[in-house]
Amino acid sequence: MATCTRTVWKVLAGCQTQLLSTSGPTYTGVTQTAQRSLPVRTFAAVKALKKNKKEAPEKEVKKEKRVIDDKDRHKPFGKTAWAPVDDVYILRYYPKAIHDAADAIDMLKKFQVLDFTPHNQPVYLNLRLDMKLEKKKKVDPFVSTVQLPHCFKTEMNRVLVFTEDANQAKVAQENGAAFTGGAELIQQILDDEISADFYVAVPDILPKLVPLKNKLRKKFPKSKRGSVGINIPKMLELFKSGHEYMVENDDCVKTQIATLDMPREHIYANLQSVLIDVCSHKPANMGPFIERAIIASQTSEALWFKSEDVLPKAAAKTEE
Repeated sequence: MATCTRTVWKVLAGCQTQLLSTSGPTYTGVTQTAQRSLPVRTFAAVKALKKNKKEAPEKEVKKEKRVIDDKDRHKPFGKTAWAPVDDVYILRYYPKAIHDAADAIDMLKKFQVLDFTPHNQPVYLNLRLDMKLEKKKKVDPFVSTVQLPHCFKTEMNRVLVFTEDANQAKVAQENGAAFTGGAELIQQILDDEISADFYVAVPDILPKLVPLKNKLRKKFPKSKRGSVGINIPKMLELFKSGHEYMVENDDCVKTQIATLDMPREHIYANLQSVLIDVCSHKPANMGPFIERAIIASQTSEALWFKSEDVLPKAAAKTEE
């Protein structure tokens, strides 16, 4: 039985091999390549991306400054009350007190009596200015000389007059000039043999004074400051008793205006003269010029005051 089964399996295996060999395609040793016409397909080219291309930075959106109007509020925003009710209080809980100019001067005098400080100490003025103009322009920092109605200096300023005219030199000496002369004074000034507080000149001699620009710097005669002109007596009157101040750090004015032993009316008049002169350096149609005004003595605290109340009506309108 087993022998018959093996014989049957051999026969079936041989038949399967024969069927597989006859049914498949016959291949020869020579390879034949048939030419076929394949359809041509066109595709759109992909734009290559630049690897090193920097991404455009997103524009920063500037946040508008929030302006809080405390006009109709029962108390300032973020503060406890408009004014403290006690003599002792924490400053940060209440808005900064802004006094009238006359009251601020009286307070400085009271501080001097309570503190037993020198009665003839200097009184200083500190202003912060708005130097902005239209189209991102600014007012250039300036130096100015103002003649105070009540002088607090004990000595007159020394003024040197540059002129080569003998008659003008004589007029300058008669009006109190410390030095007069022409180009011969240049070398003496460079050698520090002579010096003065102010230097004025007539227009004809200006080209000869170029070597003194680096030496004198801000004191070099300029028509904008009023130190160049023909009217020598008028220039000497201004600079002999004049008070000079300048803009520091682009927008600040710090200068002495009086001494504390002067009467209140004299201090107030000097303060008014300086404020008027400061406001004259900005166009009237460009808004307020003084952003903050502070008055203080040498040993007292700084007191904020209302500058618009000190200015005359015409100047106050330009400040508003």
